[in-house]
Amino acid sequence: MKILVTGALGHIGSRLIRELPVSFPDCEIVMVDNMMTQRYCSLYDLPKEGSYKFIEADITKVDLSPLLEGVDVVIHLAAITDAAGSFGKADKVEQNNFNATKRVAEACTEFGVKLITLSSTSVYGTQADVVDEDCSEAELQPQSPYATTKLKEERLVQHLVNEQGLKAVIFRFGTIFGTSPGMRFHTAVNKFCWQAAMGQSISVWSTAYDQKRPYLDLKDACEAFAHVIRKELFDGRVYNVLTLNATVREVVESIRCFVPSLEINFVDNKIMNQLSYEVSCERFTSKGFSFSGDLQQGVGCTIELLRRANRRCGQMGGLVD
Repeated sequence: MKILVTGALGHIGSRLIRELPVSFPDCEIVMVDNMMTQRYCSLYDLPKEGSYKFIEADITKVDLSPLLEGVDVVIHLAAITDAAGSFGKADKVEQNNFNATKRVAEACTEFGVKLITLSSTSVYGTQADVVDEDCSEAELQPQSPYATTKLKEERLVQHLVNEQGLKAVIFRFGTIFGTSPGMRFHTAVNKFCWQAAMGQSISVWSTAYDQKRPYLDLKDACEAFAHVIRKELFDGRVYNVLTLNATVREVVESIRCFVPSLEINFVDNKIMNQLSYEVSCERFTSKGFSFSGDLQQGVGCTIELLRRANRRCGQMGGLVD
């Protein structure tokens, strides 16, 4: 089996390319990344079990034909992913993310390659207690330019599925937490872990403390990709993928287990998403998938990595031990 991963060196991709050989020992993994974030370290110490090839290329410009030669599945991760930061660069996010998905999806359609592509649970904007993939159009109110583009990408892929026979699946991922060689710290859980380990207070919008959001353990994310490939689940549907729905309070208390001195600074600044809702992943679990990730364990692993760096390197910017 030959699997091509776009955005292979990012937060998700750098963990995924290490997990794929565990599920598919004989697979060949083609890694494509434009190196925009310069995460060269994601290529360090790749497991011996994998057969790897790295290609530095911009998916929005490169000729995809030779890249897809002999490929069975494309896992499309390449994107500008900072949802909160997308407000100041909506046009750039639209141009990059939508065009990348359009080119990849159309190429997969042309060459008969199966596709797994990512969306986000931030496409939901609802006052309902629980929301699922069959929600009304009124409940699809993207909470950022990033999410608006993701919804547009979803509709493009489903059009190709329905009209041109593309074999694909769309994942609406919850907010990622957990460690990887190319991990970032701009999303909620990881950012809080960094601040806590650095001895900084965590800033929380006061009225958002008990609002629920969907979160996804990176371990579960990687296994979700493998599950679709293993089960040949390319049915053109959208699947919510999340380990749990949790409040900011629950996230903070998970961190406090490892950093008891954690301080919270309640602020009144506006936040990106002022809604509270739970996301159902019953559609995906009905396909035989079991989520095994754990918020507290993921938080603990992240903080321990930072603490190990402190122990090895001496005093470093106030890291808490």
